[in-house]
Amino acid sequence: MTTHKDIAHVWDMVENIGICMLVSREGEVMRSRPMAAYFDREEEMLYFLTDVASHKDEEIARNPHVTLAFADTSKQDYVSLTGLAEISNDREKIRELWATPAKAWWDSPDDPSIRVLKITPQDAQYWDGPGTAVAYFKMAAAAFTSAKPDLGESRKVDFKGH
Repeated sequence: MTTHKDIAHVWDMVENIGICMLVSREGEVMRSRPMAAYFDREEEMLYFLTDVASHKDEEIARNPHVTLAFADTSKQDYVSLTGLAEISNDREKIRELWATPAKAWWDSPDDPSIRVLKITPQDAQYWDGPGTAVAYFKMAAAAFTSAKPDLGESRKVDFKGH
């Protein structure tokens, strides 16, 4: 059963990692691209700034089911989050989300080609690892003892049923 602590842990990991691979579908083919995530814990929503001319907007319009894959390999922390995506031209939200990373793509939040990609999470799977050095040590020790290494906590989190 998912607890508020589980959901808070997912948000903590998303915040600490920040960049994810957004996976959408183009017909039967899955496409992924790196995106900077903005999130609102109270709303339980993730947001991205995107361009109206990008292919992901068309893909999401046809199939709103997406996956977000976050990874911090130095800590061995991973989060895979599935959700429903929606594209909007919410100018107020664009100004609210405007930050330094967006300046690499657009001159100002008033650029008419910027859109908001809003993700409503459905569920997440996380692995909260012990860090790379510790993980390698535990795997090496397990190889010599035939015991299974403790490589952190893995949990499925249901955003819909809490």
